[in-house]
Amino acid sequence: MKYLQSLSATQQIGLLFLILFGGLLLVSAGAVLMAMRDKSPQDDHGITKFAADLRATWTGAIVFWLAWVSGAPGATFLFAVISFLALREFVTLMQTRRADHRSLMLAFFVVLPVQYVLAGARSFDLFTVFIPVYVFLAIPVLSALGGDPLRFLERNAKIQWGVMVCVFGLSHAPALLLLDFPNVHDRGPFLVFFLVVVTMTAQMLETFISARLRRRPVARMIDRSFGLRAWGLACLGAAFVGGLLFWITPFKLPQACVMAFIAGAAGTLGEFVMTALKRDAGVNYWGNTGQVTGAVGLLDRVAPLCFAAPVFFHSVRWYFQLKN
Repeated sequence: MKYLQSLSATQQIGLLFLILFGGLLLVSAGAVLMAMRDKSPQDDHGITKFAADLRATWTGAIVFWLAWVSGAPGATFLFAVISFLALREFVTLMQTRRADHRSLMLAFFVVLPVQYVLAGARSFDLFTVFIPVYVFLAIPVLSALGGDPLRFLERNAKIQWGVMVCVFGLSHAPALLLLDFPNVHDRGPFLVFFLVVVTMTAQMLETFISARLRRRPVARMIDRSFGLRAWGLACLGAAFVGGLLFWITPFKLPQACVMAFIAGAAGTLGEFVMTALKRDAGVNYWGNTGQVTGAVGLLDRVAPLCFAAPVFFHSVRWYFQLKN
């Protein structure tokens, strides 16, 4: 580990490239062999779902890598585009009325770009309160000006929730790029990599473990596969992976494990909450087509990150007492 920490940033990036895509190649090869060996009909759904997850992981890894090498401006722009598409998927399942058009225009064309500009400008004090305070109050005001009281609270709560998850939550991922640690420089991109890897690990482990363990769902009407045992083991797995990656972060080994556990726990619980919202809307995935990722909507893929990113960002900023 001391040797890995002594490598230059360029050498660490090259090593991570080999680890990430080498690991994906190994997993892909293993998935092909398992699909060829296991032909039982009851496993068709699980194999199909895992294959879809794997394809989406490859797509996300390639896009993420391109954004990373483009630097903070490129990554911020990429996440802004993802926020726009995710919010669009969220809105398609909401019952809105003409009176809500002003609020939606505000969310898409004012709130979203301003939030990411604040992140890119390192205005973290305003960045953390802009949506929860100012936008939270502005959205119902604009809707009220539309003069339509029918389901007013429900309509505005859905818009506010969509903005919080798809814009506020996801915007914390590129904000990690700009955190400045004392005596440690240029760790922001590695923090984003760390967050994405541990969050994806926790989500995939939760899906895999829940399929193998005897299921004891905590909320059967929402998700028959989500259980506390699988969730806890998935979070521990994320902590283990975070410990393996501590050499790319400003954390010490115990700190990396704890931060990875927090991110994995927040991400998997966020996915569980978003599943409840889908059940309420009567759909299996976000968006009316699966063209973005091949199996489900884009928001299904980034939902864990939408919850994990703000929790991870503020945990890091609070623990290390970072001012910017």
